[in-house]
Amino acid sequence: MTLLKSLVVCLVLANVGYFLWARGIASNAEPAAAPATTPTLRLKSESLAGTDAAAGYTVPGNATPSGADPGEGNKPSLLTNVKRCISVGPFRDVSEAAHAATTLRGTGYDPRQRVADGEVWAGVWVYLPLPPARSNGDQLLAKLKAGGIDDALEMPGPNEGSVISLGLYSEPKRAQARVAQAQALGFNPGIADRKRTGNVYWIDIDLKPTDSLLNPADLQGESGRIVRLEVKGCPGSGASP
Repeated sequence: MTLLKSLVVCLVLANVGYFLWARGIASNAEPAAAPATTPTLRLKSESLAGTDAAAGYTVPGNATPSGADPGEGNKPSLLTNVKRCISVGPFRDVSEAAHAATTLRGTGYDPRQRVADGEVWAGVWVYLPLPPARSNGDQLLAKLKAGGIDDALEMPGPNEGSVISLGLYSEPKRAQARVAQAQALGFNPGIADRKRTGNVYWIDIDLKPTDSLLNPADLQGESGRIVRLEVKGCPGSGASP
């Protein structure tokens, strides 16, 4: 009987020991519970400028979109920095160039005058073609003089042969008046542009990025006077306006 009691006690103690041993292994195997975090409020700017600890990098506050050049926003536009230098001319003399320069300076430009060799429009030439039989040339001059055109003279024409010049005019009204005067005498005068070569004057200016090309008519000199100007790129600029 004593032996039976001792056996029961040993079995009970063995079960208790096994139970305690099993609980110890289970406690070591379970991961420690993560401490609960209390949610906090953050501004959007703070979120952008904060540090992403999980990803391991810091996002700057002025971050640029993916694929964009970080310095692109600070670079000036190429279109707004393009300088356009244009030349206006040719002017026949210094006075015409000076008048145009004054007009441009009054509108905010900084004109630069230069001299060059070239061809410039001289005016509208009114003339009478001579007939094949030149024997009546003197008669024509006499008739013109009697009709009030006493400055007519014979000279080489625009084509082969000679003509009788009735005048060179830089004002359209004067040229039209001379044509009408010759027509009243029964003649049919011709007209042609005349040019001369020699020193001509150009004005160079730098256009602002937002400026359009100039209208040469805005640089017209004397009232009613014909000034046939052109606008082109400055010499050596490498580009047309």
